[in-house]
Amino acid sequence: MSVKLQQPVGQKRLTNVAVVRLKKHGMRFEIACFKNKVLSWRSGVEKDLDEVLQSHTVYSNVSKGVLAKSSDLGKAFGHDDHTKICLEILEKGELQVAGKERESQLSSQFRDIATIVMQKTINPETQRPYTISMVERLMHEIHFAVDPHSSSKKQALDVIRELQKHFPIKRSPMRLRLTVIGQNFPNLLEKLNAWDANVVSKDESGSHQSVICEMDPGFFRDCDAFVRNLQGRLEILAVSVHFEGDTHVDDFDDYEDVTPALPKDSADSEVQLSEKIQKQTISEEKKADTQAKQNKCSTCNAFVGDAKQFRDHFKSDWHKHNLKRKTMQLPPLTAEECLADMDLNDTKADLKEYSF
Repeated sequence: MSVKLQQPVGQKRLTNVAVVRLKKHGMRFEIACFKNKVLSWRSGVEKDLDEVLQSHTVYSNVSKGVLAKSSDLGKAFGHDDHTKICLEILEKGELQVAGKERESQLSSQFRDIATIVMQKTINPETQRPYTISMVERLMHEIHFAVDPHSSSKKQALDVIRELQKHFPIKRSPMRLRLTVIGQNFPNLLEKLNAWDANVVSKDESGSHQSVICEMDPGFFRDCDAFVRNLQGRLEILAVSVHFEGDTHVDDFDDYEDVTPALPKDSADSEVQLSEKIQKQTISEEKKADTQAKQNKCSTCNAFVGDAKQFRDHFKSDWHKHNLKRKTMQLPPLTAEECLADMDLNDTKADLKEYSF
C-alpha cells in the first residue's frame, strides 16, 4: 500500500482573513487584513496599520498564498514598496466579503437610507412624516439598489428626488432665525417671499431685527450667502420640521364627512328647526348600531364605511392604484375598473417579459 508523500510547497497560506482587492492595469493585487478592521481604518477609528494588515505583503491571490511579482508592482504602481502599495490598496480597493455578510451590510445600509428619507420628508397633505415601513415599500417600488461605495446621506437625497417624481412627498422644511441690520430687513423679507418661505414670527425691535421662518432645505445655501452679504447672522433652529400632535383620522384631507343637510326653509322658525334637530339626533342615536359614519375618499371619489374601514381602504390596492393615477393627473377608477386595469398591466408585463 503506497503512502502519499507530503511535499513542501512554497506558498504562504492565510486563513480567516478579510481580503481587499484592487485591479490596476489589467492585473489583480490583494492584501490580507484582519476582519472588522478595514472599515475601522477607513472610518478613521483605527490608526495603527499593524492592527489592520496581517502582513505588509502584496499578493496576486491571498487564498492560494501567491505573492505578486515585483515587475507587476513596478508596472502598476511605479515602485515595489509593499507598505505604500498596501496603503493604496487599503484605501481604494474593494473589500471581499461572503454572500451573507454582504447581504447583511446592504440590508443595514438600506435601512439607514430609509431612516434618513423618513426624517427628511413629509406628506404634503398631512404635514407628517411617512412611516419607515412605507418609505421602504416606496423605495422597493422605484427599484432602488444600494451602492455600498456611496454614503447613505447622498443616496437618501437621490432617493427623495426620485420619489418626488412618482409619489406625493416633499422635503420637510428647515426652521431658521435670520438676524440683519434694520435697514436691510425689508430686503430680507422680500427675498424670503421669493423663496416661498413661511414666516413664523418677527422681532423688529432694536437696531438688529430678526425673523424666524421655515423654508425648503434646497434654498439653505442661497439664504446663508444672502444673509452673509447683508452682514447678518443665520441660526438653525430645527433641521427638519414636522407637524406636531397626535394623528387622528379626522386630520386626513382625503375624505369628507357625510352629514345630513338641514332643510333651508326661510319660513321655519327657530323652534321648528330646533325640534327637527332634536328628532334627527334621536333617530341617529337609534340607528347608531346599524348605521356607521360614512367617510369619502377624494382620491378614489368613493364613500367608505366607518373609521376602521376607512383606514383599511388606505392600505388597499384600489387606493394605491388611484394614488398613482392621481400623481399622473389621471381620473380615479372604480373598484371593478381598477381590477381590470391592474390585470391589463400584468398581462402587458408578462408579454414584455416573454417577448423576443
